[in-house]
Amino acid sequence: MGNDEVKHLHGMHLVHDGPRQAPPVLLIHGSGASSGSWGPVVPALAGRHHVVRVDLPGHGRSLPASSYDVPEQAGRLARVLDELGLRPVTVVGHSSGGYVATALAEQRPDLVGSLALISSGPSPDALLPQPAVLRILIGPPLGPLLWPIRSDAMLRRGMTAVCDRPVSVPDDLVAEARRIGYRTFRTALRRSTAYITERSVPERLTALGVPVLVIFGAADRRWDPASAHHYDAVPGARVEQLPGVGHLPVLEAPATTGELLLDFAATATRR
Repeated sequence: MGNDEVKHLHGMHLVHDGPRQAPPVLLIHGSGASSGSWGPVVPALAGRHHVVRVDLPGHGRSLPASSYDVPEQAGRLARVLDELGLRPVTVVGHSSGGYVATALAEQRPDLVGSLALISSGPSPDALLPQPAVLRILIGPPLGPLLWPIRSDAMLRRGMTAVCDRPVSVPDDLVAEARRIGYRTFRTALRRSTAYITERSVPERLTALGVPVLVIFGAADRRWDPASAHHYDAVPGARVEQLPGVGHLPVLEAPATTGELLLDFAATATRR
């Protein structure tokens, strides 16, 4: 099983795992995160798949962008997949990364064979009041002042505030989170909200007709866990809720999350 990195392919940093001839899986992180967030599930996936992790523009080790509109980010990913010659791909997105995954399928259905969305809120009305530590870190007036001086402990508290069980946050994820600028984070967050305000994710998926897996923590602290059932309206969608899991299933329940993704990718490939 090989691992190598390609820095700045169309301005985006990529990490490859698994055999290159295997069916491809693309992993897209959420707001304020990076490709490092997928670390706990990669070993299971890479045994059977060519796994590609990406840092979205302005996140991790990718270059900043002039626009953080969701369709624009999806367009960049399409160019990356075209250059790599990968299709059809099982595309997996966590949180707002699920919106980029959906937009990629909207723009380039020829590239996307199936979609898995993890903790991706269906519409703005499903958003819960955020934990105090996050409101302080990302909101005015303290956010812009605290952002440059965040300690590792503060970053870990911010990440785990949306979890329902104790988790170990990988060091590389903390280091990569430190690279994200405050303005980049806030802009990307606003553009993600604009995308699901314009049209809900279940509506968009219904129009696509692509195989869909939705994974939601039954104790998600960012999105109303009951909103996972909004995806029941998508024909053929499989919705899985994980008991005792919050907003970060990849860190809170990596074994279960990995098994669900493996099963889904295998089923989608056989279609």
